[in-house]
Amino acid sequence: MGQFSKWLLHEDQKEWFDYLFALVLNIVFVALTALLLWPLGKATVALRLAKGYWVFWTVVIAASMVMVLAQRIFRMDLYERFDAYVISGLALSAFLQLGWSAFAALVIRSAVEGTSLAVVITVYGVGVVACYVASVIVGVYYMGSLYRLVNSALAILAFILFSIWPNAGATVYGWFFQLF
Repeated sequence: MGQFSKWLLHEDQKEWFDYLFALVLNIVFVALTALLLWPLGKATVALRLAKGYWVFWTVVIAASMVMVLAQRIFRMDLYERFDAYVISGLALSAFLQLGWSAFAALVIRSAVEGTSLAVVITVYGVGVVACYVASVIVGVYYMGSLYRLVNSALAILAFILFSIWPNAGATVYGWFFQLF
């Protein structure tokens, strides 16, 4: 294990470390969420979030591959067309992050109907952390400090917005949620 950790923590392996960190964080979060919500009778929230994360990982990977292809076709790179490269990455990562926040808000909102205030607070706390975990996942594919800062803040703010105004999330992303 010592050699593997040295290799993984080496500066050249930052992408692998970020990927493994996001994956482990995702798995640990879902497991801890299930353990936390099980006594409250809301363990199905963890199952719905786990299914959502599976779809989210797939969508983030596919969208990132399409973005790389589009950036190559339109010759957007860090050296020649810096603004276009950064803005396109920021727009796509923000769109993905907003999608997760809408999904999480709708899952959480449906789980807390008719429950006590303590359960509502706990489940909404899980929703906020779920959005942070999603921003870590997005950060694997959009690694710049700007992307991480914007997407982390956007995750929390969008979750709050979509929790207050769920029809907005359902309107913008509802077509996609119905596919799954």
